[in-house]
Amino acid sequence: MLKNLLRSLRAGRAPGLNEAGLARWHAGDLAGAERAFRAAVDAAPGFAPAYGNLGMVLWEQRRLDEGLARLARAVELDPRHANARLNLANVLAMAGRPAEAVAHYREVLRLAPDHAEARANLVRPLMDLCEWDAVSAEVARLNERWARAGAGEWLDCVTPFNSLLLPLAPELRFAIARHHAGRVAARAGAPLRREARARGERLRIGYASADFHDHAVAHLTAGLFERHDRARFDIHAYSFGHDDGSAYRRRIAAACARFVDLGAAPFRAAAERIAADGIDVLVDLMSHTGRSRPEVFALRPAPVQAAWLGYAGTTGAGFIDYLVGDRVVVPESDLAWYSEQVVWLPHSYLATDDTQPIDARVPTRAECGLPARGVVFCAFNQVAKIDAGIFARWMRVLAAVPDSVLWLADPGPGARGNLAQAAARAGVAADRLVFAARIAEKSAHLARHGVADLFLDTHLYNAHTTACDALWAGLPVLTCPAPSFQGRVATSLLHAVGLPELAVATLADYERTAIELARAPERRAELKARLGRNRRALPLFDTARFARGIERAFETMAARAARGERPARFAVE
Repeated sequence: MLKNLLRSLRAGRAPGLNEAGLARWHAGDLAGAERAFRAAVDAAPGFAPAYGNLGMVLWEQRRLDEGLARLARAVELDPRHANARLNLANVLAMAGRPAEAVAHYREVLRLAPDHAEARANLVRPLMDLCEWDAVSAEVARLNERWARAGAGEWLDCVTPFNSLLLPLAPELRFAIARHHAGRVAARAGAPLRREARARGERLRIGYASADFHDHAVAHLTAGLFERHDRARFDIHAYSFGHDDGSAYRRRIAAACARFVDLGAAPFRAAAERIAADGIDVLVDLMSHTGRSRPEVFALRPAPVQAAWLGYAGTTGAGFIDYLVGDRVVVPESDLAWYSEQVVWLPHSYLATDDTQPIDARVPTRAECGLPARGVVFCAFNQVAKIDAGIFARWMRVLAAVPDSVLWLADPGPGARGNLAQAAARAGVAADRLVFAARIAEKSAHLARHGVADLFLDTHLYNAHTTACDALWAGLPVLTCPAPSFQGRVATSLLHAVGLPELAVATLADYERTAIELARAPERRAELKARLGRNRRALPLFDTARFARGIERAFETMAARAARGERPARFAVE
């Protein structure tokens, strides 16, 4: 009887320990949160919420299998616990298992039909599966609620990043970003009280990201870190992510005056470290993307804070002073939808690395699984960027160009099947879709672009790093800009590399141009030759020139702050 009483008393402690773990988790203290959740599990082995929360914290520490096991145990213990199942669905989505994630999200919504987070997170795995009818239904639901009731709790039902992938009105995207930024500020609490610091001989620039590893952001910026003028700038990098031991991480770390791993630091401790380093301009390379830590920026560790590169839109945050763009991606007509003051770089806002190696040997078509003859259209975009409208255009292009194929990045079995069915409905044989396996070595991936004839861009959300890769490898990119930052990036790149005619005005022009180029090998050859010349002569792949431009932007931001002036938009000449 005494044993039962003690067991009951221990179990009674579990909810409090779980709440303590949540508080530490929300403060960014993953190690402390793990200890509290483990204590809750030990106190009450059948307490599902603690298992679910522990699984999420383990996952965030990249203990992936361990995290998934705890999450599955939470659902096993209490199948009707919506939040435990939601956590499992979230991790399955991040783990690249979208079909399983969708099944769990739908079960959450069956248990709790108004569960905003489940509704918000369901959209991305549906896009990853190319379940376009279901995505359209979610978008229609969101637009209907927005038109009928305005903001309300429905702003919780789509994340800022997912809003960039969806055909939403700019005012709704802006409202979503501001809403989520407001929640970040509330979680972060009162900003730091920074000590005033006299400007040193060199300006101190801090870059913060969880992507300083083998990731698209590191691919784009490694060369920039190496080209910064060390006589005029002290460059600090603050890493919120894992160390994968890659060459990208080593290059960035070696190029910085300081490279600081803050992945395990709570938000306030991370902000205090940045403030103690006396950073003049702090740059958020992530904003509303996965594993970001916007709470650190909400604590205001630097006098000037800017968003650049990783997130193609406004942060909606009062704690971000500037957004770095260019006049193509952010024209003056769009400034109403930005909370930040926009800084226009002189060419494309996207950094590139002009030392990126390409294997000398181009693989054969057979080695790439491609037919020996016929035009190869390449579209290596993330599958979530492919929507029903652009895929229908691609199928009409294939139908008009006999023996042509569409070469896609392999999206996994679920999306492969859905794409094959969509092709069949359009009257195109499924074997005309060829899926490229992932190649670990970037230089080999770049080399295989040599067997393709034309890169077909997505519309609502363009290829960004992927388009840079194609152009660097000598493959022309055809795009049609959408009326938004993320839909104009390829146009910006094409202007900066001297091929503006490949950014066409309408989707009808896009379809027609793809067909015309497929039928004109001499025009394709001329475009490739011009691209080969322009890569070394024009701004897009001149990393040193880009470094000087963004440095002038940082100097102007810091000078305004030093004079006590409010942030204001400006163009870098």
